[in-house]
This record gives sequence, C-alpha cells and structure tokens, in this order.
Amino acid sequence: MAGARTPHGATRVGGIKGSSRRNGTGRVGGPLRSVGRALHLPVTGAARGIRKATHAHGAGESGLGKLIELHGVNGAGDMMITVALASTVFFSVPTDEARGRVALYLGITMAPFTLLAPVIGPLLDRIPHGRRAAMAMAMLARALLALILAGAVSSGSIELYPAALGVLVASKAYGVVRSAVVPRLLPPRFSLVKANSRVTLGGLLATGVAAPIGAGLQSVGDRWPLYGAFVIFVAGTILSFSLPPKVDSAKGEDTALLAADEEHLHGPHRKPVKRPGLRTVGIAVTHALGANAALRCLSGFLIFFLAFLLREHPLTGESAAVSLGIVAVSAGAGNAIGTAVGAWLRSRAPEIIIVTVVAFVLGAAIAAAIFFGAAMVACLAASAGFAQALAKLSLDALIQRDVPETVRTSAFARSETLLQVAWVFGGAVGIVLPLEGGFGLSVAAAIVAAGWLTTVRGLLTSARQGGSPRTRVA
Repeated sequence: MAGARTPHGATRVGGIKGSSRRNGTGRVGGPLRSVGRALHLPVTGAARGIRKATHAHGAGESGLGKLIELHGVNGAGDMMITVALASTVFFSVPTDEARGRVALYLGITMAPFTLLAPVIGPLLDRIPHGRRAAMAMAMLARALLALILAGAVSSGSIELYPAALGVLVASKAYGVVRSAVVPRLLPPRFSLVKANSRVTLGGLLATGVAAPIGAGLQSVGDRWPLYGAFVIFVAGTILSFSLPPKVDSAKGEDTALLAADEEHLHGPHRKPVKRPGLRTVGIAVTHALGANAALRCLSGFLIFFLAFLLREHPLTGESAAVSLGIVAVSAGAGNAIGTAVGAWLRSRAPEIIIVTVVAFVLGAAIAAAIFFGAAMVACLAASAGFAQALAKLSLDALIQRDVPETVRTSAFARSETLLQVAWVFGGAVGIVLPLEGGFGLSVAAAIVAAGWLTTVRGLLTSARQGGSPRTRVA
C-alpha cells in the first residue's frame, strides 16, 4: 500500500504524507521561520501601524496619507543633514570660530536664498502640472548634494557652502510645493487645518526619530549621517511619484496675489488692470500672514541666538549640550502640542487664535528678557513652538475660508515662501547680536511686538465682522 494515492492525488510513501518533513531540514526550518517572523514583526508591525495612522479617516483613499509619509521622509532626511552640518560648522571648533563659520554659512547660503525664495513660488505657479516631479527633484537634488557634503565635511573644502545652499533651496522648494499640494488631497469632510496638522505632526514625529539616529551615525563618523540622508532622500524621490496624479492637475486654478487693497481687487464690473491674472487674498489673510511672519522670524532668531548664547553661557548647573537639548525639546514639544490643539480647534475663530497666541509669546519673551534663566528660556522656546504651529494652522483656516478655490493653491505656495524668508531674516539678526541674554531676548520681544501691533487691529476687525466675504475674482 506504499504507492496509495491521497484524495488529492499526492503519493504517500510508507503511508505517511510528505515524508521529507522527517529530515533535518524540516525540523530546523520551522524554528528558523519562527525566528525570522519574530525578527520581521517589529519592522512590519511598525510599518503597518504607521500606514494605518496616516491613512485613517479617508486619507488613504484621497492620497493625503502618502503625502504625510513623504513629509516624514523629508523631515528625517533634513534632520540627518542638520546633524552633520551642526557638528561640522558649530560643535567641532571653539565658540568664536564657530560663530564665524556660521556667519559665513549664513552669508553664503541664506543671503542668496533670500533672493531666490521670492522666485520659487511664482516659478512653481508656472509649472503646476509638474508638482510630483518638482517634489521628486527636490528630494533627488538633496540626495546628490548629501554625497557632495559627505566629501566636503571630511576634507573641509569650500564645496560645503554651495552644497549647503543647494540643500536649503531644495528643502524650501519642497515646502512650497507641499503647501500647494495639500488642498488637492483633502478627504471628504476634511478641513485644511486638520490636513495640515496631520502632515506637520508626521514630519515632527519623523524628525524626532531621526535625531537620535543621526547622532548615533555621527558618533561612527562625520560622513555617516549624510549617507543616511542620501538613502532617505532616494526613498523620498521614489515616494513622490506614488502621490495621486491629481496633484499635478491645475484645472480651475489661477494665481494669487498677496495683497488686500482695492487697487488690486478687480472683478467683472471693474476696469481692467495691467495684470489681469492676479487675485487678492483678503485683508484677514494678509494680516494673519504678517503675524505668522513675525513668529517665523522669532523662530529663526531663537535658533541661532540661543545656540551660541547657551554654548557660551549654559543654563545654570547644566552643560552646553544639555542646555541646547532642553531648549530643543521644549520647542519641539510646544510645536507638537500646538499642532494637536490646532487640529482640535479646527477653524474656530482663527483671527482670535492668532491675536491670542502672538500676545502670549510676546509676554513670554518680555518675561524671559527681564528674568533671564533656565526656566524662562525653556518656557519661551515652548511658547514660540506652540504659537508658531497654532498660528500657521489658523492662517491655513483663513486661506480656506477667504480665498477662492481657484487661487487657493497659489496662495499657499506664496505665503509659505514669504514665511521662509522671514525665518532667514530672523536667523541673520540672531547671528549678529552680542551674546547677552537679556538684550537678545529684548530684541526677540521687539520682533514679536512689531508683528502683533501691526496686525492686531485688522485681525480683530475681521473677527468682529464674522470673517470677510469671499474675495471677488475676475
């Protein structure tokens, strides 16, 4: 009966099906597969968890989930490059020399970017059908520049600065395109505030994960964080093309003008103007943008000023590294909390939110300047991060409310460009000031006060009117 057939036609040898399981390979294969599954589960389980979170509530079907993942990749790659450059330009030399290096870095990279940034938004307005390609090119450019930087950081060659400029421009260009893409990927019953908060939170979480990994790679060698950045940005290049094709569609879109005066507001009953393709974004949006620019300027200022101040004069009882870590963690926590609160508040009274959070930061800056110390500096960093996140989400809500859909994408792109320029300006101010805590934070308070005083009246007026009517378009 050794040759009997099973019901499925399989040959049974000695009456036992599949006798090969008796050999050593079969006995060992089972445990090996179990070990493989156990080792594989943390990776696949984490990946499934991330995918479930990013694709929840219709974000997977609309494509927003893929954008959240792409933004996480972008944040992780930028953090790797930041770790490498911070070690090379900032931490590896004495404070005076480090300050000179960072000043040179700002002069060679930030100044040209300040001139290039206003061009990025209008340029991308002219090529709306290539948004996926533009995001992919921004990723690929940074991947290649990371390899150039890897050679420059070890040799100390002048290539470091033009390569860093390229990374900066590519990063900001990605940010502008990403702002333009979000409105195209909104799931049903999703507000722009909720969508942007999810994207921002995804980037923050990825940055938080990448920071210790980058530090670990840095301990192996100066080049290794940049090699990590290369791998991450190559993955981002591929992921960019996984976005839905509709992000490349410019159907029904027009160009926005960041102005709110009657001279630029035109419609079917007004005389033609020389630039008939432009639209205004409304007074509430322009005032909200001004307040956000003040907060973004404060962010750039605090990053550079506190970096040098705390290296030279650490917080009481702490080392320079720990002092900087306290400020960084405080700012990151504030930003995450602000993002979460913004998602919870959604689009409720955005003008009041902006006025309130800017006033809150102004008070924190004044208190930190008067009572300079560890607790006040950490409080200011957390307040600035919280206010920046919440004010930006409120600006998004105003753009969704007051800007016609035909120009909304362009308004996002141009407003983000202006905010990037404000950050650059704040960083430049922070690098040139003397390292005196009370005086520096007084300047920070003056920056916020200027932004608040010039926008509070317009925002409160808009809030009392219950929001301006839809902007008229031609």
